Amino acid sequence: AVDESELLTVPDGWKEPAFTREDNPKGLLEESSFATLFPKYREAYLKECWPLVQKALGEHYVNAVLDLIEGSMTVTTTKKTFDPYAIIRARDLIKLLARSVPFEQAVRILQDDVACDIIKIGSLVRKRETFIKRRARLLGPKGSTLKALELLTNCYIMVQGNTVSALGPFSGLKEVRKVVLDTMKNIHPIYNIKTLMIKRELAKDPELRTQSWERFLPKFKRKNLKKRKEPKKKNTKKEYTPFPPPQPESQIDKELASGEYFLKERQKKRKQMEEIKAKQADAIRRRQEERNKAFIPPKEKPIVKTKKASTEKKIDIEAIKEKVKNAKKKKLGALPEEEVKLKMAADEKKKKKK
Repeated sequence: AVDESELLTVPDGWKEPAFTREDNPKGLLEESSFATLFPKYREAYLKECWPLVQKALGEHYVNAVLDLIEGSMTVTTTKKTFDPYAIIRARDLIKLLARSVPFEQAVRILQDDVACDIIKIGSLVRKRETFIKRRARLLGPKGSTLKALELLTNCYIMVQGNTVSALGPFSGLKEVRKVVLDTMKNIHPIYNIKTLMIKRELAKDPELRTQSWERFLPKFKRKNLKKRKEPKKKNTKKEYTPFPPPQPESQIDKELASGEYFLKERQKKRKQMEEIKAKQADAIRRRQEERNKAFIPPKEKPIVKTKKASTEKKIDIEAIKEKVKNAKKKKLGALPEEEVKLKMAADEKKKKKK
């Protein structure tokens, strides 16, 4: 009888056997090829390391061509190629080289237990300034956040432009993608890093392998969420009425109601001038009041006279004399008179008994 949990887990140190020519002796039926473009600034580096790329792909019988005029890299299978997945790995290799991953790291994709993931982050945030801030948050101060993520996931991560290139085991790539997408959604990567650290410690305990880890993992809540501000002026909907609103009065109607319509032009002008002069006089008066405020002295607080404490107090001389007499009779540490009498009586009884 074998425990089911042991059947579901991969034993430590187990590796899938390598794909050899004996597994596919007749080779591939048709030629396959992939091509990718690269930016201008990568041209000098690719030209320098291209012999190493050809050598690495030559071991898997895959041809590689660098076209500097068109700015592209092409990989094709040959008649000697026996591994059908080799062309997919070669395609990933040239993609990583185009995304500024150094050759020393990119060549690891040709190994069986290494995969890659190119995460596009350019379209996840609308504003360019916000995108740059969140991408810098993923890197951290002096690249510390990215380095911590690399150590926890065993992956090589390269942040370049609008993409994040990751290279490593499948389980690590899954975590890297989650952290990158959460960072672009305004969730700080430190929360995911804490969770990964706890998971790493829990994985060491064989008893917790079959148990749920939810109780150990931290649950982070957003504390800085601000409530939506309500507008000062709330637009309230009026009740629906089928009748249209009344037509506003025209200027002629207003003049007819006030009787101004029947005045002559000279009288109208005189009235306008009087209104203007009245407004000017009112404005001058208000301005003068504002200026005079500076010359008005402030109200002084009334001086409150403090009442002198009455020194004349009745002194009880007889009570003081009694206190002095009692003090003279009592010595410091001495017993009261009644206790002394009782003690003396007890001593006399003892002497009589003897």
